[in-house]
Amino acid sequence: MKTYFVTGGAGFIGTNFIKYLFESHGEDVRVINYDKLTYAGNREWLEAFEGKKNYRFVQGDILDKELLTTIFKEEGIDFVVHLAAESHVDRSLQSDIEFFQTNVIGTRMLYQVIHNVWKDDISDKRILHVSTDEVYGELEESGQFIEHMPLHPNNPYSASKAGGEMVAIAYRKTYGLPIVRTRCSNNFGPYQHEEKLIPKCIKNCLNHKKIPVYGDGENIREWLFVKDHCIAMDTVLLTGELGEVYNIGSHQEMSTLHIVTTILQYLKEHVDSSLSMDLIEFTEDRLGHDKRYAVDTNKIETNLNWTPKTDFENGMAVTIDWYLKEYRFR
Repeated sequence: MKTYFVTGGAGFIGTNFIKYLFESHGEDVRVINYDKLTYAGNREWLEAFEGKKNYRFVQGDILDKELLTTIFKEEGIDFVVHLAAESHVDRSLQSDIEFFQTNVIGTRMLYQVIHNVWKDDISDKRILHVSTDEVYGELEESGQFIEHMPLHPNNPYSASKAGGEMVAIAYRKTYGLPIVRTRCSNNFGPYQHEEKLIPKCIKNCLNHKKIPVYGDGENIREWLFVKDHCIAMDTVLLTGELGEVYNIGSHQEMSTLHIVTTILQYLKEHVDSSLSMDLIEFTEDRLGHDKRYAVDTNKIETNLNWTPKTDFENGMAVTIDWYLKEYRFR
């Protein structure tokens, strides 16, 4: 039985990843879910695993050196999946101190503790550092981000994620920590906090409230179904080359406006026929708003045999239906 230590495991991607681990590996894995339980964390989503011998939840701060040290000394951890992060760009524009504390200083604390505990024996141990395509900066109308490109973050959130990656690179080079990194495109799916675009759009539609869209709504992102991302994460963790970084994307580029109109149309057809496109409200564009992201995934597809399986339409239907049935909007 391998023991996974997942930081930020009560968040959106963390919840989906832990569920995926148990679905795919069953009793062959043990999971320690380490989460501070900020506004975006929800322990309830994984309560079905509480009490099981192969699952443990620990409420803790990634800056808590003493607690992290105790866990790593006592739990026989094999794999670390580092997801804990402040991740909402809008919040980073209002106040960025928490972003740099968690995403940079917190990452440094985690890796320093791991180095201290693992330094005499890192055989068969592995660390997955999860980053974002936003660290690359901005693309024009064509082209894709490739892993060897320089990082050029354009907002406080992406700058803090780039800083966290620099810590990971340094601890890999200096101390030999068994780190492999990923940079993923925009995720969507169940369990995402309602401050994000898709759940916010669903919530506003259900309440007949205006849906704010920045600028002209033509900013382009790749949209990756979260389960495909979870499969990619586990694949990279187990088989990726240490010291390397792998892009994870969907090949499905869409504008913000397309996302919003897709949700509106789906809810109009399946839930509330009175909905109309008049709910869309264009607002002043966000500061530092990158126009387009797209990632080249040739490396992970060729070397690790991973490809995304979920097309956007099916993934969106699953996502909307989950929110309608399972989510209690606040």
